[in-house]
Amino acid sequence: MKNILIIHTGGTISMLENKETGEVNSTGTHPLTAFSDQLRSFAKIDEKIMFDLPSPQITQNHMLELSKEIKKVIPDYDGIIVTHGTDTLEETAYFLDLVLGTNKPIILTGAMRSSNEIGSDALYNLISSLRVAIEDKAKNKGVLVVMNDEIHTAENVTKTSTSNVATFQSPQFGPLGLITKDSVIFHRTTLFRHVQTIDQISKNVFLLKAYAGMDEQILNSLFAVGPDGLVIEGLGQGNLPKNTLEPIRKLIKENIPVILVSRCYQGVVQPTYSYDGGGKQLKEMGVIFARGLSGPKARIRLLIALEMTQNMNLLRDTFEKFDE
Repeated sequence: MKNILIIHTGGTISMLENKETGEVNSTGTHPLTAFSDQLRSFAKIDEKIMFDLPSPQITQNHMLELSKEIKKVIPDYDGIIVTHGTDTLEETAYFLDLVLGTNKPIILTGAMRSSNEIGSDALYNLISSLRVAIEDKAKNKGVLVVMNDEIHTAENVTKTSTSNVATFQSPQFGPLGLITKDSVIFHRTTLFRHVQTIDQISKNVFLLKAYAGMDEQILNSLFAVGPDGLVIEGLGQGNLPKNTLEPIRKLIKENIPVILVSRCYQGVVQPTYSYDGGGKQLKEMGVIFARGLSGPKARIRLLIALEMTQNMNLLRDTFEKFDE
């Protein structure tokens, strides 16, 4: 049998519902430890509680600490499962995907309903993750997210619903594979992986979402804080209201990278339009286009990239040539 480590970090999968009030909150003992014997029918299992945090409280430094722990213990295991709250699960998964060079399966999973709620997906998702972690075909695919009978890449997956158990989707490309009652099926694979080893997260990167009528005020306020980088979820194919141009020029002049993604969840940004604030003009100004990433994931990538370099040309290559 294979050796699997389960690292618990908190979230709904580690919580219980108060039957009198309906509130869901942390508990002193992880509720899924009661099912250890059932899990051990699939593999030799070790468990470690690393954090007990709802995922809105997970920071990039928690992600870094988690990555260091995985690097330390991975030689002793055939795969690792991380249980995590769903709100920021995709960001932690993507962070780990960027900094971990292992070819062994690293699986993140969570739950939309705590263990004692009717229709709980907590134990089911954990068992599904365990089945994927022991599957030889799960190797060499980067960090995976397993939820609701589907296997997703860390780069593509996102939470799409506040409460539906089928919340995790990969809108652009679909899941990497699926889990049936008797099989783990991969129907496509990952083509590229780029690992950047870091020892710290020291930069301050902000994320803004563009909107109709957006002007210079919020960007000027942000400039006053002294950011190390900025990610903007732009409009459509990568456009912004014209009144944002001057503060963006000022940021770039100060060698502060400005990364552009789309607030649309499908498609990629590209320099198509040449009007004031259009993508072509933004590109010519020095805005860096991140192809196919969401805003939160572009922020994670920039945080990591800035630990390697502050050179604008190298940063541009990090984003725009990432898939070459």
